[in-house]
Amino acid sequence: MARHNAANTRIKREYFHYLKEARRRDDASIDPIAKALARFEEATGYKDFRKFHREQGVAFKRRLDTEKNVRTGKPLSRATVHSTLSALREFFIWLAGQPGYKSKIAYADADYFNLSDKDVRIAKATREKPVPTIEQVHHVLATMPAGTDIELRNRALMALALLTGARAAALATLKFKHIELEQGCIHQDARDVRTKASKTFTTWFYPVGGDALQIVTDWCEHLHTRLHWGKDDPLFPKTLVGLGEQRGFQAIGLAREHWSGTGPIRAIYRDAFAAAGLPYFNPHCFRDALVQLGERLCTTPEQFKAWSQNIGHERVLTTLTSYGKVPAARQAELISGLGQAQSGPAFDPALIAQLMAALQKVNGGSLA
Repeated sequence: MARHNAANTRIKREYFHYLKEARRRDDASIDPIAKALARFEEATGYKDFRKFHREQGVAFKRRLDTEKNVRTGKPLSRATVHSTLSALREFFIWLAGQPGYKSKIAYADADYFNLSDKDVRIAKATREKPVPTIEQVHHVLATMPAGTDIELRNRALMALALLTGARAAALATLKFKHIELEQGCIHQDARDVRTKASKTFTTWFYPVGGDALQIVTDWCEHLHTRLHWGKDDPLFPKTLVGLGEQRGFQAIGLAREHWSGTGPIRAIYRDAFAAAGLPYFNPHCFRDALVQLGERLCTTPEQFKAWSQNIGHERVLTTLTSYGKVPAARQAELISGLGQAQSGPAFDPALIAQLMAALQKVNGGSLA
């Protein structure tokens, strides 16, 4: 069976160029689209896209229903199926307008990659995910060892993540010059730091209490006075691997280089939570924990707008809808409390209107 189709490869290359240069997609967002197209080609025996027929779309949907996740061995999730089919639908809509394909493919043919409304609702449903409490993170920091340079780095990395909610990719690419302890902030400069959508913004340390700030301060002092780090050196350098006493490769210190990916950071989190006797929480969960803290601490729309902006969101609704879901236990507590006698004033629609107006003013005329 053929494993390659030259014509398909050429048109896919054009499509990826279009996505990158015209649609401003980055490589990370193009990769899953390439995988979806490869999956479809494999299913059709690498037939030329010019020979596409709507029944191929229907058959491919049925095929996805029977496939299993390679890692877990379970059926593909509706979210995975939906994203795969959506990528194919967009591709064939684009393809229907290209020279040499216009007479072969109709725009409506792409609609045969659509899932049922029921499956789309399942795929897009938001489900509560486990989020660590601030107290749990402090417990993990307290149990992390700090005897070597590597251990000091690991502990400081998690402490700064708690203070700022910085994403793993940003933590991996921060330089020493990007942190200002006196000002209590980090500068997530997209020229050097891998931020989402290449946004540049400053994050001031959140009031999380505990020893997090002291841990980060001690680490910076260690880098400056003991390791003689310069401003362009990585704040959290990757592990230096070399020959150990047993003539085997092992971690022997720190390299003056950034990590190339976020895998080592996730491993640090996994090991730290396991050592503390807690389930694993990935780096992104710290952002959820900080948003939940902000919902408890902020008392005005302006305060929550600042809290949201500090984590890198341009719109407050991004924070509220993507991160701000009330945990089920807290939801039950709040609902149960509504049935009890209230010592405060009753619900005042005028007050709510004033708060929404203030939020709109703070947010530049938009409630988003």
